[in-house]
Amino acid sequence: MATIPCVSVLPLVFTSGWASGINAYAVVLLLGLFGRAGVSDDVPQTLQRPEVLIAAGVLFLCEAVADKIPYVDSVWDTAHTVVRPLAGAWIGALLAGQSGSLSDVAAGLLGGSTALASHGVKAGTRMAVNTSPEPFSNFVLSTAEDLGVAGIVSFAMFHPEAAAVIAAVLLAAGLVVLVFLVSRIRRFLRRRAQRREERRLASRVPGPPG
Repeated sequence: MATIPCVSVLPLVFTSGWASGINAYAVVLLLGLFGRAGVSDDVPQTLQRPEVLIAAGVLFLCEAVADKIPYVDSVWDTAHTVVRPLAGAWIGALLAGQSGSLSDVAAGLLGGSTALASHGVKAGTRMAVNTSPEPFSNFVLSTAEDLGVAGIVSFAMFHPEAAAVIAAVLLAAGLVVLVFLVSRIRRFLRRRAQRREERRLASRVPGPPG
């Protein structure tokens, strides 16, 4: 039975925070399943509870669908601007409480802030991708994100430090890419605001007299 080295739970908190910013439900589901399967003794019992796993599984399926539909994914991301950082903070605090090698507050702050940063990268990238007329980019990007989260969280069960380095590199790369996409995102937001204004004005135009 493998256990996460208790030098510090910091690498796993960072990795789970990064992954939570992309797909928090997948992180809860994966950690819970790894714990129940006996892969690691350091997964908190809270994440292994059947009701938690069922809820995470259902919500993961919902996200798997919504995340692959253009514009629906951006609405979903907006709704999860609070959910994902809170999930990252919650998971980090649970991991710290389980290992006893890091304070719950510090772990919660690390997990939450990392989740917020990776969520920002994901949401911003999706806005930029939605400016493309073809619908396949969303599906490809969403699938790559799902596979990336699954792969890195699984890798972190056995090599938490290496997984944290990979997560940090991906986060930094994502932030750099996001900087270059800012102008494209601004144009997207302006067009969306213009469409809303046009719909608002259209709704105020009286119809032809009967």
